[in-house]
Amino acid sequence: MLLLAACSPGPGASSSPAAAPPAAEDHQAFLERHWQRPLAPQGKAPAGVSPQEASLDPAACGTCHQSQFEDWKTALHSRAMGPGLFGQLQEMAADAVDDHQACLRCHAPLAEQEEHLQQALAASPRSVPPRPDGAAYAHGLTCAGCHVREQRRFGPARRDGSGPGAGEQLPHAGWQVSAAFEDSRFCAACHQFESDGPALNGKLLENTYEEWRASRHAKEQRTCQSCHMPDRRHLWRGIHDPEMVKSGLGIETSAPAIAGGDVSSELRIANQGVGHAFPTYVTPHVLVEIGQADGHGALVESTVERHLIARDVSLDLTTEHADTRILPDEVRRYSYRGSLHPQAVALAVRIKVEPDAFYADFYRATLRDPDFKKGRAAISQALRHAEQSSYVLYESRQALPARPTRSMGEKAVP
Repeated sequence: MLLLAACSPGPGASSSPAAAPPAAEDHQAFLERHWQRPLAPQGKAPAGVSPQEASLDPAACGTCHQSQFEDWKTALHSRAMGPGLFGQLQEMAADAVDDHQACLRCHAPLAEQEEHLQQALAASPRSVPPRPDGAAYAHGLTCAGCHVREQRRFGPARRDGSGPGAGEQLPHAGWQVSAAFEDSRFCAACHQFESDGPALNGKLLENTYEEWRASRHAKEQRTCQSCHMPDRRHLWRGIHDPEMVKSGLGIETSAPAIAGGDVSSELRIANQGVGHAFPTYVTPHVLVEIGQADGHGALVESTVERHLIARDVSLDLTTEHADTRILPDEVRRYSYRGSLHPQAVALAVRIKVEPDAFYADFYRATLRDPDFKKGRAAISQALRHAEQSSYVLYESRQALPARPTRSMGEKAVP
């Protein structure tokens, strides 16, 4: 069973930090406590806190934090426990907590979500009633997954740098300030495998934080949050979002030339703004097509050159076929040269992104397995979603220069 969701938080104690101004808190120490897996149950809410204030349902948070909630609903974090993951979990025993945690530790990290998942797996195919505390495995990575520990709220300081004042009356007894929420290591809890984690060819399968740390973006203190949470918005846009991807790349195609009966051009892709490899993980494929097009705009197949930008690995994660990703500040050049086709009138370039290419292949292979039964409906749904996530990132069509005319006495080649 493939579990790509496994993440590697650092070890830490179970105690929670006391309230402290941002400068007084050691980020690493805070994060080791904050992300110790599995997360401890929230426990009983403090006296005087209303059920809504204590709720673990993101919608309850949204009654006061409306803009953050609306952003979260559009983000993949809210769909972290999707049908592809749930379909795999359905094949496991309801009480196989350690196996569940390989996924849930990042995709639905609350202890209460684990309890709800166990109830759902035991009741399948019947549905389970909502929990009184509002936690649900299907909510994915929730507000509480990042901000609530043992019924205490944590977060960054206000925009002006202030935290709760002494005696200030705030919902759910206010929050405890930690500047670690603006540190890239906060994201590394789920976007970086530990040094002894799954790896191929000496490279961890999830290495995003270290890719960033080796880049100039880290030296310039351009954090994960500065790109993926601009102006503190809870969006986390990435490879699934065309505009986000375009903002990190520079793409240029030179004008086509004809010489000696050949067409030539060059495509340049610069990773000028992505703070890690493009793409960073094994799941996306970026397909580059360069070829001659006829008068109807269709590519002449015999003239097409194709290139893959990806970390291409086997479905069982044991073999790396190729790693053609573009590193930060790298410029990749694709030189095209092909015989001029008699029907060609233009040179066409297309860059297509398949964010879920690996997942789609894995789901197809899973559905071909006759022993995989309980999660078939969920995996089929996940496959449909994966096949619909592709998009064209870039498209160019440039007219070919006029063919040189024959001089007097020159014979046409039959």
